Amino acid sequence: MNPSPRMAMIGLGVMASRMITNMNNHGDFDITAGWDPSPDACGRIKTLEPGIRIGASAAEIIAADDTDFVYIATPPAFHREYAEAAIKAAKPVLCEKPLGVDIAESRGLTALAERREAPNAVNFPFAAAAAVQAIEAALKDGTIGEVKAVDIRLHFCKWPRDWQEPAAWLSERAQGGFVRETFSHYAYLSEKLFGPATLINAINRYPDDAVSAETHALALLNCRGIPVTFAGGTGGIDASGADRVDFTVWGTNSAYRLYDWNRLQASTGDGWTDQLTNIADPRQEGYRLQMANLGQFLAGNEHTMATFRDALHVQELVEKILAA
Repeated sequence: MNPSPRMAMIGLGVMASRMITNMNNHGDFDITAGWDPSPDACGRIKTLEPGIRIGASAAEIIAADDTDFVYIATPPAFHREYAEAAIKAAKPVLCEKPLGVDIAESRGLTALAERREAPNAVNFPFAAAAAVQAIEAALKDGTIGEVKAVDIRLHFCKWPRDWQEPAAWLSERAQGGFVRETFSHYAYLSEKLFGPATLINAINRYPDDAVSAETHALALLNCRGIPVTFAGGTGGIDASGADRVDFTVWGTNSAYRLYDWNRLQASTGDGWTDQLTNIADPRQEGYRLQMANLGQFLAGNEHTMATFRDALHVQELVEKILAA
């Protein structure tokens, strides 16, 4: 592989823009080619990354000799199509989550990747996050003690959030909603820390129309005997700064609270104390670790990137919750 891995990007929307920014700021990658059916999306990406070549089709840039790996950032319904093409072209593939919305298609895709021993990964940033590493260390050395419960709390004053509005599908039941888009990260994290999760029960609330995504969801999961509760909802004051995104591990010795994606607090019962205070910008450090992990994956070195198999299990869990 080229010393700077050359990427073909399928889907040039919100996530593609974020990936380009993070690759340029925190990694040694060559963003070679991109494709999207929307001319407007292509134009925005050209402004952000002037050197990118806009291909004639997804198939063309996947097959190109100057493509070392394929990054898929389309809406979920198209993930299988392009990931399968990349696997058949013998190109490593990085896919945004969820792996898809059709369970049968995702199972078939995962089986194909494993049968061909194709390098595959799904973009769950918690795979390498500093806060997650700290929780793992506290679990290993006994700082947390025996884990008694895990709580996941999500609330979005507005869904989709302002920065997500160009991706209209996120507001729709068919592919979007906060359970697929956000809870899936914490389902992955729960399984990463505590093992496979099973769904005990769940309830959801949807708008009266047949199109809009869920507004509320509750679920009780079990990770090898550890109860994991999830409560999520949308609505309220029109201020994204008031959103709540929390993941708390309750142990017999201490509790650890991961919040706002990259920030961590701990408590032994006398209030919460900030952790990782040596990190000046937790958000940018998260992106740096994410890109470093991707680089290790592409180099064939040891890494912690989520696999298609990991993402498939998360998808199965999420779709069970949404169908409850």
